Amino acid sequence: PITYSMDVTSSLVMCASIFMGGQYGGSITAITVNIPGAPCAVMTAYEGNILMRRGEGARALRGAAVASMVGGVIGAVLLMALSPVMAQAALYVQTPGKFSLILFAFFVIIISNDQSIMKGIVATLLGLMIATIGIDVASSKARQIFGFPALVEGIDLMAVIIGAFAISELLVQVTAASGGSRSSTASLPPKARFNWRDFVPHWVDYHAIGTLRYLKFAVIGYFVGVLPGAGGSSAAFISYAEAKRSSSRPEEYNHGSLEGIAASECANNAMCGGSLVPMLTFGIPGDTTSAVILGVLIINGLQPGPQMMAEQFAVVTPMMVALMVSALLIPITLLFLGPWYMRLVSINKAVLFSAIAVVAMVGAYVSTFSVFQMGAALVVGVVAYLMQRGGYPMVSFLLGFILGPDLEVYMRRSLAITDGSPIIFLTSPDSLFFLGLIAVFFYFMVIRARKPASQVL
Repeated sequence: PITYSMDVTSSLVMCASIFMGGQYGGSITAITVNIPGAPCAVMTAYEGNILMRRGEGARALRGAAVASMVGGVIGAVLLMALSPVMAQAALYVQTPGKFSLILFAFFVIIISNDQSIMKGIVATLLGLMIATIGIDVASSKARQIFGFPALVEGIDLMAVIIGAFAISELLVQVTAASGGSRSSTASLPPKARFNWRDFVPHWVDYHAIGTLRYLKFAVIGYFVGVLPGAGGSSAAFISYAEAKRSSSRPEEYNHGSLEGIAASECANNAMCGGSLVPMLTFGIPGDTTSAVILGVLIINGLQPGPQMMAEQFAVVTPMMVALMVSALLIPITLLFLGPWYMRLVSINKAVLFSAIAVVAMVGAYVSTFSVFQMGAALVVGVVAYLMQRGGYPMVSFLLGFILGPDLEVYMRRSLAITDGSPIIFLTSPDSLFFLGLIAVFFYFMVIRARKPASQVL
């Protein structure tokens, strides 16, 4: 609403800056207290909080800030340079191709699980099952509501995120305190002090990951963002899975990998530029934030499309520049605010976790203004806690829940084209491409499993 009283340029600049800052901001609480500030920061929490518990929180925050900056800048540059071309290319990825792309993401995440592929499959299926609760997209009838009318609208994503991280973490702390075991939450020495020098980016950390890998993470995020509806969560998941698959240090993943943080943050910030491509060139928002920016354009009498990009490119250029400037400012803001971020874990545990519980419940409520979602968050929290105790990967569970609805929609639409025949997934070139990637990855997975470790390159 603030943009109503602003001119179109100022409105777009403000929205773009908030977009980029919000993508990075989710990593702060993800690393410090293991609660993602946004769904796209799930993978950052998965790796970053482990580093925080090891006393390397400043390093994790530095890594997230640098990766966010690199991804944001590359995404903005690609947006300015390739937006007309990429919009045309995105049109070639039709519904069957989007289905196969999500299937590819599932496959990569599952085979990346170090503990057990079967547990990864079970966790993914559980996420998919919970995602099906609510209205059937094809028949518009309620399903799997178990006699609870409140389940007709399904379980909200924010309730699941809060349950999987905030509530489950609280349960971990309660059981650790009652059993006398070591807490999983980071703690700082009482006299620990941090200043801006602790958050200056280190060349050693950047060099350990490498420019080419940063570039790959950013390109993945940008290309995923170009696909309407994909969003930062998909970009982060896919980039993280590819980073783990191709890493020279895969043993670090799931144990506090700075490269894993970089893959997630670089991709979800590069996604900002990519998600604006379909919105600017065809009026199709890539995610909810780009939908807001679309509304700003329409309110100001502009109709996004090829004609606007050709005739009024100067109007959207400041927005693209704002994305880049916002990304460049991320490490600078960390220099000033980093010490305060680190003090989050120095708050008295009783006060901290009481506050987390209250904020978590409020967050679950305000997402849909439903008391039922607060209960759903509690149930998901218990399930997530039991899954962690059993060694089931939360990543697979969350991926199944987040991408499950899109997978179903794309499958239903594809099958409707051929009257229920799945042959469309083998005859559609874009779908065949992603299915081919699955086959190639599966082949190399089998080869790796058959060879002794010393022979695997």
